[in-house]
Amino acid sequence: MGIFDFFSSKKEETLNESLAKTKESIFGKITRAVIGKTAVDAEVLDNLEEILIGADVGVETTLKIIARVEKRVAAEKYINTTELNKVLHEEIAALLAENNSGDFNYFEIKEDVKPYVIMVVGVNGVGKTTTIGKLANQFNLAGKKVVLGAADTFRAAAVEQLHIWGERVNVRVVSQKMGADPAAVAFDTLKSAVANGEDVVIIDTAGRLHNKINLMNELSKIKNVMQKVVPNAPHEILLVLDASTGQNAMEQCRQFTEATAVNALALTKLDGTAKGGVVIGISDEFKIPVKYIGVGESINDLQLFNKKEFVASLFKA
Repeated sequence: MGIFDFFSSKKEETLNESLAKTKESIFGKITRAVIGKTAVDAEVLDNLEEILIGADVGVETTLKIIARVEKRVAAEKYINTTELNKVLHEEIAALLAENNSGDFNYFEIKEDVKPYVIMVVGVNGVGKTTTIGKLANQFNLAGKKVVLGAADTFRAAAVEQLHIWGERVNVRVVSQKMGADPAAVAFDTLKSAVANGEDVVIIDTAGRLHNKINLMNELSKIKNVMQKVVPNAPHEILLVLDASTGQNAMEQCRQFTEATAVNALALTKLDGTAKGGVVIGISDEFKIPVKYIGVGESINDLQLFNKKEFVASLFKA
């Protein structure tokens, strides 16, 4: 069921503003790199490669984009530098269309699943709890009954912050004392959600990228305990990454996808960074749908990711 349309003109404007630094990082530099050039030659392509890598698109993804542009230059015989942005736009859009990044125009949850369970993972400081709060707000606005589970029992601040968000967006929060078993919190949250007839459960987890085996074991335990209450839970394992950390976000994605079955990504803090190219790199490399992007500090500044709109905004003058 489509709940709300994310690309109103206001949201499009917010996206454009949030990508301003990334646009300057990529296209401002391209413009300067082609001054005095009339055609796309080897030197222009070398400069383009350097610019894309500098914007944290990632080496592998950059090489794919350069190869596509080279192919177009060879096929069309002559592409001048003023046409370069158009070609780049088309080839990045085509590259993203080939992977599993998806186009999320509407917010959807499975209507035949109740409660729909989202387990949120990611390291401390990436905006995990804020993303949970904003996500809960969107579900709440859509008329869904939401409950949050504070299964990050290692940091008092995490539990406290989740309670603050719960009050702010008017949703219930289940928590236990500090140091409690995270799986026990998840179990209690799901059990109470079933009893209360709630539609959506969002479970916060500890943001510790400790050794991979411990992380894997901890998340597996939480999953196994949840499945005693709701078979097949969690329905979504959402990894939250901070776009402003560039290649560190890529590495965190690598670590978490090896530790658990991540099937959705959220990229936060796009509004304050020139490293927005990381969205393209992560989407291309991991073939996991980028589902949400954080484009500002407002409670409504969590947008569903639409690759066409994202690339169009990136290339908008």
